[in-house]
Amino acid sequence: MGGIPRPVIAMGGPSETVWGPMDDQQVNVPQATSVSVRVARAIKVIGMPLTQAQCLDALSRLGLPVTQGEGVLTVTPPSYRFDLQIEEDLIEEVVRMVGYKHLPDTPPLAPITAKLRLENERSPFAVRRALAGLGYQETINFSFVEERWEHELSGNSNPIKLLNPIASQMSVMRSSLIGSLLQVLKFNLDRKAPRVNVFELGRVFLRDAQSQNTDTTVAGFDQPMRVAGLAYGPRAALHWGQSDKTVDFFDIKGDVEALLAPLQAVFAPASHPAMHPGRCASVSVAGRPIGVVGELHPQWRQGYDLAQAPVLFELALDAVLQREVPVFKTVSKLQPVERDIAVIVPESVTHAMLMKAIHGADTPGLLKGATLFDVYRPQVGNVHMQLGEKSLAVRLVLASESITLTEEAIEAAVQGVLGSLHDQLHARLRG
Repeated sequence: MGGIPRPVIAMGGPSETVWGPMDDQQVNVPQATSVSVRVARAIKVIGMPLTQAQCLDALSRLGLPVTQGEGVLTVTPPSYRFDLQIEEDLIEEVVRMVGYKHLPDTPPLAPITAKLRLENERSPFAVRRALAGLGYQETINFSFVEERWEHELSGNSNPIKLLNPIASQMSVMRSSLIGSLLQVLKFNLDRKAPRVNVFELGRVFLRDAQSQNTDTTVAGFDQPMRVAGLAYGPRAALHWGQSDKTVDFFDIKGDVEALLAPLQAVFAPASHPAMHPGRCASVSVAGRPIGVVGELHPQWRQGYDLAQAPVLFELALDAVLQREVPVFKTVSKLQPVERDIAVIVPESVTHAMLMKAIHGADTPGLLKGATLFDVYRPQVGNVHMQLGEKSLAVRLVLASESITLTEEAIEAAVQGVLGSLHDQLHARLRG
């Protein structure tokens, strides 16, 4: 038996060296280290009132040697209780012996009822998936930004400052996502990325005297969610079957329209501190302004040392989440009719003004759609057009759900459209 080695159990804490009498094997036996528990600390952690006598009784019933002090109990754990090493271990034993059933019930401060999403509202994940399908990659950035960004890119002269910023360049709360996306762009361009398409869903922080303290809000501050995107470089990745056209305003305008579909977005000329004054538009849905889209201002393009101007958009997330509930409609058994018209209008007429005049025409419900497919501007004045005028060609789609259209009905609808264009835009039919 003397030649058979005995197992040795290694335990944490200080130890002393002991020589085995049978096989001269060196054995490390842990020394007992006392652990103290403060009664006040136990009360705070457990969350219920306890007395020192209750704590003493709980530990004594476990067979632990306990000595008392002023509000402190000290335990010297036996060798078989190697799990008692810190104060929290003793607190756990106390609450276990007192009984979990005696713990007080504390109701939550915020409601815990399930929030069911309305049928006419999609999730933020669906917005992320839609942008990923359009070729964008998601980024996640700090809400703390440089104060210079707020002055330059947001026109915010009084940003919300942090009392204890984690870095000097993160001293204020952002009121826009544009600065964060430009930082991501600069980071990628410094690493020779030729094409950058990124987006972010994040919270911005605005001063709002009307905001009150609730479960989810802070008095004096508004914290809305927004979605923003940035595109830089070629519109599409290098491919033999596609051109390497640089992304422009109309590409991103189309992405915004696709993101909001089936809602109809209305774009109007606007101004923004971060965007080109002549290449910026506001975005509205159902008459409510929800954001902007445009090209970066030349001043900031030069300041960030960019070879070309990126195109950006920023929208209110709550508006982007809205969607129309699908409604059943029968498919007409009658074929639609297409008619093309070309009108001459002043250069100041926009696409939105054109479509508003066309859809506002008196067509007895026959007009189902209109598409602008050609714009012509003369280099010099001619018999039919003068400088400062342009020709717009539009394809009208006419249809009826109940009757086959006659030439008389078609001609009346077309004349109704031409009359509306003349009255509202001073348009004339191109010869």
